[in-house]
Amino acid sequence: MFALQKGRRKVGRTSKRSFSLKVKMIILISFLIVGIFIIFGLFLHSFISTTIEDQIAKRALSVSQSIANMPSIREAFELENPENVIQDIVQPIQKSIGAEFIVVGNKKGIRYSHPHPERIGKQMVGGDNVRALKKGESYISKREGSLGLSIRGKTPIRNQDEAIIGVVSVGFLNEEVQNIIQQQIRSVWLTLFGIILVGIFGAIAIAIYLKKLLSNMEPEEISQILLQREAILQSTHEGIIAVDKQGKIMMMNVAAQNVLFNQELESSQYIGRSASEFLPHTDLLHVLETGERHFNKEMVLGDAIVLTNRTPIFHQQSIIGAVFTFRKKTELENITKELSQIKQYSNAQRAQTHEFSNKLYTILGLLQLGKREEAITYIKQENKTQLEFSRFLLKNVADPMFQGLLQGKLNQSNELGIKMTIHPDSQLNTIFTGEKQKAFLTTAGNLIENAIESVKHEAKSKRKVAILFTDIGEDVIVEVDDSGSGVAPDDINYIFEQGYTTKDGENRGIGLALSKHVLNRVGGNILVEEGELGGACFIMIMPKDGGKSYGQEDTCSYY
Repeated sequence: MFALQKGRRKVGRTSKRSFSLKVKMIILISFLIVGIFIIFGLFLHSFISTTIEDQIAKRALSVSQSIANMPSIREAFELENPENVIQDIVQPIQKSIGAEFIVVGNKKGIRYSHPHPERIGKQMVGGDNVRALKKGESYISKREGSLGLSIRGKTPIRNQDEAIIGVVSVGFLNEEVQNIIQQQIRSVWLTLFGIILVGIFGAIAIAIYLKKLLSNMEPEEISQILLQREAILQSTHEGIIAVDKQGKIMMMNVAAQNVLFNQELESSQYIGRSASEFLPHTDLLHVLETGERHFNKEMVLGDAIVLTNRTPIFHQQSIIGAVFTFRKKTELENITKELSQIKQYSNAQRAQTHEFSNKLYTILGLLQLGKREEAITYIKQENKTQLEFSRFLLKNVADPMFQGLLQGKLNQSNELGIKMTIHPDSQLNTIFTGEKQKAFLTTAGNLIENAIESVKHEAKSKRKVAILFTDIGEDVIVEVDDSGSGVAPDDINYIFEQGYTTKDGENRGIGLALSKHVLNRVGGNILVEEGELGGACFIMIMPKDGGKSYGQEDTCSYY
């Protein structure tokens, strides 16, 4: 199984080494946090300054309006020395609101009150009384006065006839306002500085976590590993598909795409899609659920027969995905074909040897008993049977490969005590080549082998297999009938599906699926029905297009 390894890997290190990923992340995130909070702090500074100045200005204007509307102030203007009354009225108000000054002046701008009594009776300074005295407006201004630069609220004083008789000016020194602003801003900057420190510690924590998540590798190392992995995956001849724990495809190499689609696709056409859409019978979901590994399982993908491996991927004892690899069986066909032929030849020779040994012991027994005539008759009878079968094959079967297959299966049947017969009207003058010959021999061999398997455990008197083949018409037809238990009606729809079997043991459920697949590729088909012997009857149909036909005179030329 695959396991993700942790730890630093030395991959193409250069002699020069820049800052590590962790240091870079800490620096970059810290700069980002500091930059953001400096901009935010400047914005707050401007906002707080404007807000405080605006609040103080509105407060000055509100107080000036209140004083201007006081009846006692209006009445004082009618006195001979109004400053004596007005000064006593405004002084307590000035102290209570914390204003720097409250100045009341007449229409000519002569002061009737001032924080410094010695300046009473003198001209008001600032030159900003025009709007109040001439236009009767209440407003805010910022001017340099006798006490310094100040924020002022000015309101005209009107008598009972609404005539303007004076002006009230309430002011706060700009210096004092800025002190208030600085106190507020200082607390804001201290708070922001604390948040920046927390952000820097957070950046360190994030950098350490991400570094650990990346198996302590640097970006250059990850990039080089990815390039190497991609080169390896795309250069291998085996198809490789990786899925996540939900069974969605994360990677598919070129070899896999060529097998499944006969072309290369854009990654967007398969990445993130469920593997069951392309691999419906691979048991990948079972691997993800159980963690079991499967090796060298034969199945059909696309138009190819492949050998597959399914392996889960573990990370920290948990399954995080699986890898599905496969290779075309056709790449191993030459070796497989040779081994298969050797195995068939070996089985045939073993069966013949066993049968011949039994016959020799029978003849020896007859001779020891002095029954010479019976021994001669037995020898002639056996010789006649073999010659008749051989002559039948030479006369009625043109393809020497099919002749050898039938001869081998006959010997195998004799060894197992199975009566295998070939219908006397059977005739096959067509010889297939290439893919068609391979499909024909594979399917015929599988059908006969299945028939032998289905009857070998029956009573000896019921072990029967009957074969009929003909190429009359446009198709070659091969029927294999047996006396076994047959195929249940409920199983007929599933017997040609890969992995479906009614037999015991591993690596079953492949023969019929493989046979149907290779036949379909060359335009053939397999049918199943109830046989005359009481078991199943499988019928193989293959078009003769592309095959060579030989007459009976030419058939024997192969021997």
